[in-house]
Amino acid sequence: MKRRQFIVFAGGATAYPQAVLAQQPALPVIGYLTAAERPRRANSPFREGLREAGYVEGQNVVIEVRSAEGHYERLAALAAELVSRQVAVIVASGGGASALAAKAATTKIPIVFLSGGDPVRAGLVASLSQPGGNITGVTTVFSALVPKRLGLLHELVPKAVAFGALVNPNYQEADLQVRELKEAAAAIGLQIQVLSAGTQGEIDGALATFARQRIDALLVANDPFFDSHRDQFAALTARYAIPAIYSGREYVAVGGLMSYGPSLADASRQVGVYTGRILKGTKPADLPVLQPTKFELVINTTTAKALGIAIPQSLLLRADEVIK
Repeated sequence: MKRRQFIVFAGGATAYPQAVLAQQPALPVIGYLTAAERPRRANSPFREGLREAGYVEGQNVVIEVRSAEGHYERLAALAAELVSRQVAVIVASGGGASALAAKAATTKIPIVFLSGGDPVRAGLVASLSQPGGNITGVTTVFSALVPKRLGLLHELVPKAVAFGALVNPNYQEADLQVRELKEAAAAIGLQIQVLSAGTQGEIDGALATFARQRIDALLVANDPFFDSHRDQFAALTARYAIPAIYSGREYVAVGGLMSYGPSLADASRQVGVYTGRILKGTKPADLPVLQPTKFELVINTTTAKALGIAIPQSLLLRADEVIK
């Protein structure tokens, strides 16, 4: 009698001859490249989008995560590693830097990005409607919303005159963020002090500096590294009693005061859908870059009360979500 190998599933043991096992096709592998810190796996909305397209992690697709842990300079090597792994698709999450690293690493493997900046100006795609090449994705236009956030913050604290803003100098569009912040502040007659932070310790130092300068309110620019430290921002702004506005509701959910921007969860889901379509054979060049159609204003009234701030009724009526 010939010996046979066994595979054990949750429901019990099933016997498959070795020859049958050899005939099983290998599952396609998605390389998930991100600048964020400590991601154990691709985020849930992305996997939800994959599921909508007919792919379930562990069943008919494999996802391999490579994270730069907040260090943008590591992205190039991680992208090259995924290329050498010969993944079916590279998903570049967490800003334009991830997408640029992936694009520099391959002209053949399809790439789907999630970026907060302008992908045309960044050189990722030829145009939004016809991206060209092997790359497409979703842009959340976070950076373009900097002036809008500053205006909302001023509406929240109308008597404030000294504002602070924090940017990550390692972020691809940091210079654009600073320029738009200063132009927006000048347009409404505000003073703004812009500081930079690219590490956890520098975030601590910047918030302490803002407290010493007695700024009236703070804008935290969009950045994947900052996203990984939203609990730190919530704790520090509470400690120093600084009202702050952020780019997404994830900050407000952990105790931040207010956010304005597109739904990051929905954008990640759309990236999952696009990835699934490419796995089924659609070319990236045939998929236009998607832009958000809905923007969310989220306010945490518990945090406002702790800071002694009365939220204007005009803001509450426009809020898409109020967290109590």
